[in-house]
Amino acid sequence: MEPGQGCKRVLALHKSVVSKKREGGTQMKEISAGGVVFRKVGGELQVQLIQDRYGKISLPKGKMEPGETIEQTALREIVEETGMEGVIVSPIDQIKYKYNHESKGLVDKEVHYYLVEAVGGKLQAQVEEIRGVEWFEPMEAWRRQKQSGYNNNDRILAGALRLLGLNVQNGG
Repeated sequence: MEPGQGCKRVLALHKSVVSKKREGGTQMKEISAGGVVFRKVGGELQVQLIQDRYGKISLPKGKMEPGETIEQTALREIVEETGMEGVIVSPIDQIKYKYNHESKGLVDKEVHYYLVEAVGGKLQAQVEEIRGVEWFEPMEAWRRQKQSGYNNNDRILAGALRLLGLNVQNGG
């Protein structure tokens, strides 16, 4: 199987779900994607974190647009929010939750996260969407996530750090 083929099949399934209302006509599905971006500078690993519009530590992500794959969504959102161009190294995990939208009702949200290596671009926060973006040494990134991030991103960042060969205690 070629890289990405499995995701394309999943995407086809998601597109069919996204375009239909759920049972009872009250629940819709929304798919987003993003990533944990890393780079090596002088042999030292750095991980990117953003500060979202609410002042919380987070990861770049956004909604899938028509005609995009989930991977394309992740890479586009990273460029749009942070200015950095990247390549996907590996899937990390998904976060699923529900929220109430004032016109759509209950929305079933699914966010796919990837480990992404920065290969170009210039670090620049998309001020319409986020307050800031910075590079951190991995354990400092973990400390900031635990202190000021969303709880559901703990396992995403922990998973990314594991893929990069670092172990953190997800519970502590």
